[in-house]
Amino acid sequence: MTTPQILYRDEPAVTDTAIPLAEFTAGTNSAAVRIEPGEDARTLLPQLDQLRLVEVNFPSFGDGRGFSSAQILREAGYRGELRAVGDVLVDQFVFLRRCGFDSFAPNRPLNADDVKAAEGFFPEFYQKASDGVAAIWTKRHQVAS
Repeated sequence: MTTPQILYRDEPAVTDTAIPLAEFTAGTNSAAVRIEPGEDARTLLPQLDQLRLVEVNFPSFGDGRGFSSAQILREAGYRGELRAVGDVLVDQFVFLRRCGFDSFAPNRPLNADDVKAAEGFFPEFYQKASDGVAAIWTKRHQVAS
């Protein structure tokens, strides 16, 4: 089990041990799963109601495949805890949040002041995302998002 350093949920962090995706899809009653880079998050879609925690591993800060996994899960309606684990950097923090991550367990602790600064660094965004924040172009052109 990875313990999150940062949690953006009203509920306490899920403490179940996340099992590998292959083990989960082979048939289990586990409520926590871990996705590695290259694994297809869409595999989880039929069992989303069973899951309380999905950990997405970032073995390297340069490997952005976990962003897509988060976006896929949130767009499919997953409402459980979505935890970014591994080489998570404060520079990526706002983008991880926009994709739907609400829990963070980085390899190295993040500085709380840096996290706060990152949270408000971009007041507006051009892209739509899972966070429900309207893109700046929709505001400019009065388009429903």
